[in-house]
Amino acid sequence: MEFEIIIKNGRIIDGTGNPWYSSEIGIKDGKIAEISPKIKNDAKKVIDASGLMISPGFIDIHSHTDWILPGSRGQESTLYQGVTTAVVGMCGEGMAPIPEGKEEDFLKLISKIDPILTQFEFPYHTFADYLNYNEKKRNSANLVFFVGYGNLQWASGQSGENRPANPEQLQKMKDYLREAMEAGAFGMSTGLIYTPQVFAKTDEIIDLTKVVADYNGLYFSHIRGEGATVLKAVGEAIEIVEKSGCAGGQIAHHKISGKPYWGNSKGTLRLIEEANERGINITCDQYPYNRGMAELMTALPPWVREGKNEEILNRIRKPEIQERIRKEVKEGIEGWENWIRDEGFQNLFLSTVTRENWKDIISKNITEITKIKGFSDDFETFFNLLIDNELSVMTTIQSMGEEDIRRIMTNRYQMVGTDGSGLPASFGAGAYHPRFFGTYPRILGKYVREEKVLTLEQAIRKMTSFPAQRLGLHDRGLIREGNWADIVIFDPDKIIDKATYEQPYQIPEGVPFVIVNGVIVIDRGKKNRKSPGRVIRRPK
Repeated sequence: MEFEIIIKNGRIIDGTGNPWYSSEIGIKDGKIAEISPKIKNDAKKVIDASGLMISPGFIDIHSHTDWILPGSRGQESTLYQGVTTAVVGMCGEGMAPIPEGKEEDFLKLISKIDPILTQFEFPYHTFADYLNYNEKKRNSANLVFFVGYGNLQWASGQSGENRPANPEQLQKMKDYLREAMEAGAFGMSTGLIYTPQVFAKTDEIIDLTKVVADYNGLYFSHIRGEGATVLKAVGEAIEIVEKSGCAGGQIAHHKISGKPYWGNSKGTLRLIEEANERGINITCDQYPYNRGMAELMTALPPWVREGKNEEILNRIRKPEIQERIRKEVKEGIEGWENWIRDEGFQNLFLSTVTRENWKDIISKNITEITKIKGFSDDFETFFNLLIDNELSVMTTIQSMGEEDIRRIMTNRYQMVGTDGSGLPASFGAGAYHPRFFGTYPRILGKYVREEKVLTLEQAIRKMTSFPAQRLGLHDRGLIREGNWADIVIFDPDKIIDKATYEQPYQIPEGVPFVIVNGVIVIDRGKKNRKSPGRVIRRPK
């Protein structure tokens, strides 16, 4: 038998968490065909991995690459890290379903996330059509899809109002969800700080998640609060999984936000441990940075964000509304994650805008921008940013403490996710979060090699077999004969992130080869034009 690829002279970390071993790997027909101390057959391509580690491809368990796919399918920023599979449809927001006749409304809805998406013409409506559409496209890495709760709300006709779904709308949501699960979605996600999801009642989410349970699906959640209410929010996620009977739950990009609340990871991780001890399967994912990233408008009180973009803008233009917002930020609203009070304007850094007159202060925090632009105070800067850019403003939020980051990272129920997107390597818009380019090399370089927070084997398991197990992908995530040949070859002595908050679009070092489904896509550190990625559907 002639192999397409043989990998020689490297050390294999197989993804199980066990120590490395020496062997050669033969790849044929997209799969790992042989693992042997010495492969005697020939190959069309031989990779000499001397001095390098060979691991399963990294599975990005929390990705927003679906927002980028309409404009770019190269996924360079994550491929250069070693990501071979991206899990999308996270935080309750995705690109389907889109009922016929509502395409224009959907484009307006997502314009505040990425204005470029307003140019996209939708060739699909149902979730099945959406998966089929992506299957026909050339993808550089594999894709796993969840359906967003926010999409279900919008498609059913809720349109951002602060109210529960009526019986007709709830039935529509269930029908859309069932169609998505039948098509191959792995589950449902929520983003409970975003409108209109922030208005959702727990019972409604449980009711919908029972449909997910019918298909042995999963519930992934950007929980309702990551600061003052984080313990209660984790408890709510556990309750939803327990009462719905779904296969398991995932706490998305788990963190403790706001210095007053640092240390609460002790309590959240205890809740996760106790849930598992009771037989409720709860896990979490994390990126290794002390800043998050979100729409700046999320810093507004929930009632301000009710309805369509035009309604929100009309509110915040009014002086009396601005005054009420100032007062509520100072005093707080029960259950609301209050970024401005808890983090302060000095920790809200501008990431993207749409208007030219604001682009000179990208990467600055709002307090710095107030001085540069000459506004009377930070609130005036905040309101003007949102109004001038028609809500299309992204920000990074410095909110996390290193002790919590490390505690979560070393927990047995944690796995790794970027919470980013596979951007083009030449991407130049604004200053997105460095996690888009640096998550995995940062962990392997900073937290494994330099600081020894994790062993190399522990870190690789959290990036490979653990997320594969979470998704039920039994033929990925491990270096094992018969598995798909998703493989990363990296230099353990050199791998490191280069991306920063000021210069985020920098390719990491130390990842010379990435293989997706048996095809080399990163070859000696360079991305080629091959696109062997597949749409992976939920195992039946």
